[in-house]
Parts: sequence; C-alpha cells; structure tokens
Amino acid sequence: MANYNRVTLIGNLTRDPQLRYTPSQQAVCDFGLAINRKWKGADGQMHEEVCFVDCTAWGRQAETLQKYVTKGQPLFVDGRLTFRQWDGPDGKKRSKLEVTVERFQFLGSPKGGAARTGRSPAEPAAAADRSGKPTDAARQEAAGGENQTGAATDYDFNQDVEDDTIPF
Repeated sequence: MANYNRVTLIGNLTRDPQLRYTPSQQAVCDFGLAINRKWKGADGQMHEEVCFVDCTAWGRQAETLQKYVTKGQPLFVDGRLTFRQWDGPDGKKRSKLEVTVERFQFLGSPKGGAARTGRSPAEPAAAADRSGKPTDAARQEAAGGENQTGAATDYDFNQDVEDDTIPF
C-alpha cells in the first residue's frame, strides 16, 4: 500500500517565530500560520473561516525563519504532517497534529522594508516616464549614486582585490 504525507500552505504568521536549541545544538523554530478561506454560501452571504496551524522547522531553516519573518507576514510552507503526544501537567494525555517544514518561501515585503524596491516605506516612489519605466535619474537615485550605470552598480570591484592588480 502506498503512503503519501504532504502539506502545502500559504498563510500569515500568527506570532513571531520562537527559536530554541536541542541538547545536541540542533535549531528548532516553532511558529503558527493562519490560513483564511472566504466563500459565498447558497444564501448569497459571504462566509469566512480561519484555520490555525502550528509549524516546526529544523536546522538552518529554523534559524533563517527566526531571522527574517515576524508576526503577520505571509509565508509559503511545504512539509509533512506530524502527530505529537505528551502528558500534560494535569496527567492527561495531550496530542496535536503539526506541520514539519521541509521547504518554505518568503512572500510579500521583507522584514522592516518596502516590497522589492529597496526603499523605506516613507520614501516616495521613483519617477517614471509615461510607459511606466523608471527614468535614468530615478535609476541613479535608487542605486544611490550620481554617475553610476547598470551592471557597474551591482558589483564592488574593490571587495576582493587588495591592490590595484587584476587577478588572472
């Protein structure tokens, strides 16, 4: 008999990720996702429900999630269902299903910044011509320089050469 255990979710974090380490120094990150569903019922009314899912990431992924995402940010998660059981403080058996994260993808804007622009939310958007393409002045302003052009702005040629010789 074949078995298949795969979960794919897109939702918003319900709390900041909580990073901890096992006694063997393995990173573990716990966080929650809220997945919203909206639909129109037979009566024509709009309905909404929210599903809250606990997720756990391990290793480098755990450290990356804790570093770059915060409560409220959207996240794509791909993983598997894991069933956990434990004894509660009152002696009763407790259990829950959670998602063990195998892959994830950041969605939306980065932590503390504007989406894909490299500018803070308070800065005005760069000027564009009628076709919607940014003007040369706007590109230079976004690059942070006055006379910089295209590819030269992306690489600091002095970063890995201590003297003025070219390493061939």
